[in-house]
Amino acid sequence: MEAAEPFARGINPPEVARRLRVSWKSAYQWHKAWREGGGKALASRGPSGSRCRLSPYCLRKLAVYLEQGPAVHGWVEFRCGPRPGWPR
Repeated sequence: MEAAEPFARGINPPEVARRLRVSWKSAYQWHKAWREGGGKALASRGPSGSRCRLSPYCLRKLAVYLEQGPAVHGWVEFRCGPRPGWPR
């Protein structure tokens, strides 16, 4: 992880947060993990959250729909401001 090297050079968590454009809270959590387990403690554990529950067929179908774009499926171009006939 990018934070391990600055921590090893003695750079404090707020400066690491500024350089990596993250919150101070994240930088302090990373610093604690780095102190306790070194660079390996900062390695990614993969994506968080639940796994995708779509079947391979549905994923392929979704990919096709996304490639076709919204207009093919009845969506009109988005414009800022109220639409004629819409309540204000």
